[in-house]
Amino acid sequence: MRVPELEKSLGIEAYVTGSQGIGGVIRQRVEDFAVEEVLVDGSKAEISPSGNIVGQGVLGSSEARNRFLLCVLVKRNWDTLSAVKAVADQLGISMGRVSIGGMKDARAVTAQYVTVEGVSAEEVRKVKVKDIELRPVGYFHSEHSSYYVLGNSFRIVISAIGHTKDAVKKQIAQATRGFGSIGGVPTFFGHQRFGTTRPITHLVGKAIVNGNLEEAAMLFLAKSSPDEHPSSRMAREQLLTTGDFKRSLQCFPKQLRYERLMLAHLAEKPEDYTGAFKRLPVKLQKLFIQAYQSYLFNRFLSKRIKSKIPLNRVEVGDYVVGVERSGLPMVMVHKAVSAGTLGEINKAMEAGRMRLALPLVGFRQEFSGGCQGNIEKRILAKEGVQPRDFRVKEALEVSSRGELRAALTPLNDFSVGRISCSPEDQAECRAELSFLLYRGSYATIVLREIMKPRDLVGAGF
Repeated sequence: MRVPELEKSLGIEAYVTGSQGIGGVIRQRVEDFAVEEVLVDGSKAEISPSGNIVGQGVLGSSEARNRFLLCVLVKRNWDTLSAVKAVADQLGISMGRVSIGGMKDARAVTAQYVTVEGVSAEEVRKVKVKDIELRPVGYFHSEHSSYYVLGNSFRIVISAIGHTKDAVKKQIAQATRGFGSIGGVPTFFGHQRFGTTRPITHLVGKAIVNGNLEEAAMLFLAKSSPDEHPSSRMAREQLLTTGDFKRSLQCFPKQLRYERLMLAHLAEKPEDYTGAFKRLPVKLQKLFIQAYQSYLFNRFLSKRIKSKIPLNRVEVGDYVVGVERSGLPMVMVHKAVSAGTLGEINKAMEAGRMRLALPLVGFRQEFSGGCQGNIEKRILAKEGVQPRDFRVKEALEVSSRGELRAALTPLNDFSVGRISCSPEDQAECRAELSFLLYRGSYATIVLREIMKPRDLVGAGF
């Protein structure tokens, strides 16, 4: 099955399942893509609360002496950072006082936990932002982070499938059997990590790693895409042609808020690209570097799959990580496979106690050994970067040490709900899916294997 060129540009170059794919469209309505965060204690951030959730689970308490107020943030058609900014503005506080456990899909309805430092439940209840709801749960002893997140529960509707009900069932079953045969879902970083309609975050990150902040700024500001809004595309093309930051500040649409922050700085100091990037939230600055790490990881994983090196067994030189009782990988508990430990580690992998891991490149993270290490070194050589380049001199706060990432993740609680097809028009066929993925995994990676879309943007990715 041929992989779309757009996916290849994101480093996703292979499928692991042999099904033909059901096609179709996701996010035909925003409500068709629902995400609810699940914590390690079993608490779930519900889009529509089923009852009184104050004090539920170990994370929330009613003791106001803890200065972090735990809340559920429900957003519809908002990206996470913009939603956090809107909430912080209403509360009259900095974004840094609102802590999240992870980014959630923008074109979706999502519910996640956040902590807000130094505010009361009464103040939170007064927040009124269109398509955002902030519900206080209780108080917590520290800020929220990914440490407390188990994963995300997804409820997704695939529309406009164009096959019979029996064919849809058969193809979905074949894809899920494919996951089962290799021990899970490949942990590719999903399309939203890079921006599907304008996939440039990893390109910006590469330019930053190379120390070329002018190139990075112009990529972020002026590289257009045929799939973005025409007014945004025209503004970017004009900046690319003229290089006039002051004029572009007047022309860039108001919704391009981060671009306008940089343009406002460059209009006054046209050569200060470092200062322009520092006008952005630190979380967004880091996102560029992380996107480039993600792209490289995707390429490492793709090449292993294409080279037919197993993901559920290891070879000498591979890295492995331990697995918690919860099922989460323990990336800090890792080892390199030697000839003497190969058999023992493969037995541990069969028992679910270890998983293969690949590097997220950084200035402290070493390459794998053996065949996998050769793959990684060749890809970095072709990219023209070295791990030491991830110590960014111009912006040390976004430098990255690197780490390991498990190559597979389980597909938990997968179920197929209602499949409804119109007898008159098969293009009206819809299928409802639900599943849980551990933190850091992407639903779109599951969906691409089931759907095998040819036009990612048209399919809602």
